[in-house]
Amino acid sequence: MSVASVALRRGHSSPWPTIVAYALVAGATQMLWLTYAAITTDAARRYGVSVGAIGWLSEIFPLLYVVLALPAGWLLDRWFTPVLSAGALMVGAGGALRLVQVTFLWAMVGQVWIAVAQPIVLSAVSKLASEYLRESHRATGIALGSAGNLVGFIAALALGPALVAHGDLERVLVVEALIALVPVVVLIAALRRPGAYRDDTVVVSKGAARTLWARPAMRTLCGLVFLGFGLFVALATWLQTLLAPSGVSDTTAGLLLVGMVASGILGCAVCAPLVDARGAERGFLLGTVIVSVAGCVALALVSGVGGWAVVLVAMGLFLLPSLPVVLTAAERLAGPLAGMAGAIVWMAGNLGGLVVAVIVEALVHHPDAAFLAMGGVCALGLPVAARLRLGRD
Repeated sequence: MSVASVALRRGHSSPWPTIVAYALVAGATQMLWLTYAAITTDAARRYGVSVGAIGWLSEIFPLLYVVLALPAGWLLDRWFTPVLSAGALMVGAGGALRLVQVTFLWAMVGQVWIAVAQPIVLSAVSKLASEYLRESHRATGIALGSAGNLVGFIAALALGPALVAHGDLERVLVVEALIALVPVVVLIAALRRPGAYRDDTVVVSKGAARTLWARPAMRTLCGLVFLGFGLFVALATWLQTLLAPSGVSDTTAGLLLVGMVASGILGCAVCAPLVDARGAERGFLLGTVIVSVAGCVALALVSGVGGWAVVLVAMGLFLLPSLPVVLTAAERLAGPLAGMAGAIVWMAGNLGGLVVAVIVEALVHHPDAAFLAMGGVCALGLPVAARLRLGRD
């Protein structure tokens, strides 16, 4: 019996509440990840540790992602519902663990707990779309899940500084734990109803990652994510430091990043589904590389907050939707291995984030050189995007 006929017999209700609940959990994961990045100085003072030590509360996430991505992908493809439910539960528990005692030790315990869950939650976006949505709606579902990540990013930047006052870190931790808990409970309940397009007959081998990596298109997609996500992480990490010599404050730099991410959310809503519908992945990703290179050069040449804001908004409109475009393409390539495909794509992005951020760190006291170096890194994506072949162009 075909998967489609099984779907008809099951009489499933709308899958979109499940997709929305997932997007909110993904956003909560990102919010908890970046909690301390937004309030580094206050957290260091409250915990009695150095700013560098607080940095590790965020930096542990990409490191663990690289280590755990492939096992997470295999588990998702093998036991999707229980594994994603467990990952969501770990996110909620991690937020609560940070409240056991307001100390650096319990902060690290909670962050590690969430960091272990993050590869499961984020890598699930393609698999969730493939199980709950018909093919024509999957790009929209993946875009919605990806937009949830960006909403979480904005929430971390906004909530932390707004809530922390006079060293009252507990307020931040309580509010964020509650915000995370609600969608976690909703998603776990929603996942009890299986997806209409789930195929329980699929057998997943331990060679799934090798099988996917053998496909040239998958390697090309990962190369583009490595460069693009690397650029975004470098900007998110170092933008304020790079603009500080020009008199830009922490608050202003944060608002510039919020503007970039907000335009990215709009791009996810509009661009990603449109690109999929038209089969224009190669053209869009090539255009994204060109915009990113031009944007980095402009950041080095333009002066003034207004000019930087225009450049960053334009970059966000193309750069951030490129992730759901790649994830949708990877889901099409992977079929029943969509969980592993999502894991590989996200792993490439996190590796890129580590590498590009380190390159920029070496040039952090020379802002123009740092922006031009980011542009040079992005330019490596031009031949990569040009050779992308998905059989839909």
